[in-house]
Amino acid sequence: MFCLKTVPAPKWVNAEILLKRLSYNRRLRSTVTSSSTTRPEKTDHDRNRSGAQRASARLQSPGKSGRAGRDRTNSSSAANEISVDFEQSQEAYRSKDSLELLRSLVVFKLCSYDFLVDKNEEIMNLGKKILGQKVFDQLMKMTFYGQFVAGEDHISIKPLIQKNQAFGVGSVLDYSVEEDISQKEETQKESSSVSTGGKGSIGEGYIEKNYEAGKQLGGSQREVIGTCTYIYADEAKCDQHMETFMKCIKASGGSSIDGFSAIKMTALGRPQLLLWFSEVLVKWQRFFTFLSSQQDGMEALDQRLELTQLQELMIKLGAKGDFHGWFTRKKGESAGCIDILDWNSLIDDRVNTSDLLLVPNVKLDKLEPLLKNLTIEDENQLKRTLERLDVLAKCALENGVRLMVDAEQTYFQPAISKLTLDTQKIYNREKPVVFNTYQCYLKEAYKNVTMDVELSRREGWCFAAKLVRGAYMYQEQERAKEFQYEDPINPNYESTSTMYHRCLHYVLDEIALNRKANVMVASHNEDTIKYTLKRMNELGLLPAENKVFFGQLLGMCDQISFPLGQAGFPVYKYVPYGPVSEVMPYLSRRAQENRGFMKGAQKERELLWKELKRRLVSGELLYRPVY
Repeated sequence: MFCLKTVPAPKWVNAEILLKRLSYNRRLRSTVTSSSTTRPEKTDHDRNRSGAQRASARLQSPGKSGRAGRDRTNSSSAANEISVDFEQSQEAYRSKDSLELLRSLVVFKLCSYDFLVDKNEEIMNLGKKILGQKVFDQLMKMTFYGQFVAGEDHISIKPLIQKNQAFGVGSVLDYSVEEDISQKEETQKESSSVSTGGKGSIGEGYIEKNYEAGKQLGGSQREVIGTCTYIYADEAKCDQHMETFMKCIKASGGSSIDGFSAIKMTALGRPQLLLWFSEVLVKWQRFFTFLSSQQDGMEALDQRLELTQLQELMIKLGAKGDFHGWFTRKKGESAGCIDILDWNSLIDDRVNTSDLLLVPNVKLDKLEPLLKNLTIEDENQLKRTLERLDVLAKCALENGVRLMVDAEQTYFQPAISKLTLDTQKIYNREKPVVFNTYQCYLKEAYKNVTMDVELSRREGWCFAAKLVRGAYMYQEQERAKEFQYEDPINPNYESTSTMYHRCLHYVLDEIALNRKANVMVASHNEDTIKYTLKRMNELGLLPAENKVFFGQLLGMCDQISFPLGQAGFPVYKYVPYGPVSEVMPYLSRRAQENRGFMKGAQKERELLWKELKRRLVSGELLYRPVY
C-alpha cells in the first residue's frame, strides 16, 4: 500500500534550477584558484542565487547600500592585502613563556602515543592511587590540565582570558564538568520511547539502533567513549545546570568584550526526551522525502509537493485532516505547493495539527499518529527545556555575550538543532546572539545548513553558525557497523573536509549577500583557515566587520590563533574551566577526539622547538610576555 505514487515537482522548478546552474557556471569560470590552498569540490550554493543578486552583494559595502561599486572594489583590494604568516614562531608564541612552550612539547608528545590515549582513564586512576589526590591534581595542573583547561572557577580564569585578549585572541567560555549516562538511567522506562511507532515506521532504525549502541557501550563509565551527556536526575538538577551556565555567561561578559559562552542542551532537559524528539523529527522529514522520492536528483530545498494532489493522496491513505486548508491559511494564495520547510512547520504548531501529523507504519499497513507516545508531562518537560534555553539566551543578550549551543551525539542532534533554531527566531532578530553548531562529518550537514539558512531568510532573523568537523567520527562509524544501521558519517577525513568547505562556501556567500549571517570557522586545519581567508578576500569580507570568526581549542594551534588575532581577525580560544577532579572526563574526551590531530601535530612541535632554540641562542630563555 505504501509504494506511493509520488507527486512530481512543478515544471517551473526545473527551469529555475537550469538558470541558476548556468549562472553558477559563469561564475566558476571567472574564479581564480590559489595553488597554496586546498580547494573544495564545486558547491551548489549558487543554484540558490541569481547572477544579478551576487553581483549586487559584491557591489554593496557592509551596511550601506548606496556606496558605489568602485568603493567595494577598493575595499576588496584592501582586504586582499591582509596576509597571515603561520610560519613565524616568534609571533605565534609571544604570549607564552618558555616553561609553557616546554609543557606544550611534552603534552603533545605524550598525546601522540596511542596506548596513553586509549588507556588514559586507567592510567589516571592508577596515578591517583599511587600519588594521592592532592599530588595527582598538582601533576595534572603542571601538564594536561594546565595545557587544555584555564582554571577551576570563573575567577581563576580571568588572568588567562585577559592575557589572550591582550594578544588579540578572545574566549569562548565553557564550564566543562561532564558526566556520563549511567547504565541504570539508560535502562529505565525511557527505552520505551526510543521508537515511537513500531519497527515499520518511517525513520525507524538509525536513532533507535544508535541509542542501543550508546547504551551497550555505556555499561560503565570506563566503556563510554566521547559521551558528554549530562545525567538527568530531575528538573531541579536541570535548573542547577542552567544557573551554572548563567554564571559562565556573566563571567564571559565581565572578563572580555564580545565574548562567547558555550552550553550543552543535554544539561537543560531529559536526554531521553531529546532522543525521542529527535526520532520524531527524523520520521517526519523522511516521510516528506518518501513522498517526494521521484525528485531524488534535486536538492532538498528544491523538492516540492503539490497541495491538491497531496491532500487527495493522504485521504486515500486514511488521513482525515485538511492539509490543503492548513497550508493555504498559513501561506495564502502562494500555497500551490510546499517544500520541506513548510512541511516541518506542522510540528511547530503540533498542538493544533495533531490530525495532520501522521506517518505510515509499513508493518501495520496504515497511517498512525506521529506523536502517539507523547504524554502531557513529556510536552511540559520539553517546554521547560526550551524555557531554560530562553533564559540563557536572554542572559547572554543582557551581558553582551554570544551563546553557542554545542553539538552532541548524532541521536540527540536533530532535537538540539530544532530547539536552537526556535531560540534563534526570537533572539537573532537584530543581531546574532545564539549560534547553532553544525557537524560536517555528517552526510546531511550541507542539507542542514542550507535549510536553516533559507529558514532564516524567510523568517527574517540572523543565521549564526559554528562549523566543526565533528567530535565522534570514528566512534559513530564503529557503532553503525556493529549495530547495523546506516552510517550517518562521511567515510573518511577527506570527505569530511570536502563537506566542511562546501558548507563554509555556502555560508560565506550568504554573508556576502546580505551581511546578516555570522559564522565561526572552528578548525585546527591550516588549509581550511587559508581557504577561508582567500574566500573572504574574494568576497570583500573585512575582518573588522566581525561576520567571520575563527576558533581553536585552548592549548592547541597557537601558531594559527595568535597570528590571526594579531592580523586583526576575530579569533577565539575555546576556554574550558572547572575543578581538576571533575574536569577529567573532558580531558579524556579531548584526548580521544583529537588523537589524529595530536599524532599529526608535527608542524606545531617543530615551531615550538624553533622558538625555544631561538630564545636559547638569543638569551631570551627567561622571556616573560608583557601585556
